[in-house]
Amino acid sequence: MPRRLAGQATIEFMLAYSALLLPMTMMIIFTAKLLWVWHSVADFTREGARYASTHCWQSDGDNVRTWMRQNFPLTWDRDQLTGGPAEIQVDYFGRNADSGEMEAFSCDLGECSAACVPDIVRVRITSYEFRSFFGFLGLPPLAMPDFQTSVPMESAGCTADSEECLP
Repeated sequence: MPRRLAGQATIEFMLAYSALLLPMTMMIIFTAKLLWVWHSVADFTREGARYASTHCWQSDGDNVRTWMRQNFPLTWDRDQLTGGPAEIQVDYFGRNADSGEMEAFSCDLGECSAACVPDIVRVRITSYEFRSFFGFLGLPPLAMPDFQTSVPMESAGCTADSEECLP
């Protein structure tokens, strides 16, 4: 190889690496992190709904929110549910005896009792933002869509022979 062409391959590699390989690698890493966080939050929303369906009804859903905040999986943006913009909403629904339609559940017989068990629970995580990697580039966080799961109530933590239910 002639002496004057010896550095050409190095220059070509550096151009290809900086223009193609490095951005593609960073894009793959960013996408993998985004999909991991997306899957974690979607799966955890389902776990929260399962927890709500097997524990007692509280009109404000505070028992479910507390459990979810304490058991959120390890992700980069975990702090959003405790002090950030993300919110957990828990809604209970019961079937209207007259119309058969689902409506917000209420019961005058007291919370956490076998006499007050709704038909369906819906758990939503709203305002969740994907912040990883964006701060490094000086970009705003990526707003994720709302995560929502509805499941039928299973037992509400109540046994057939007891008036008390699991909180």
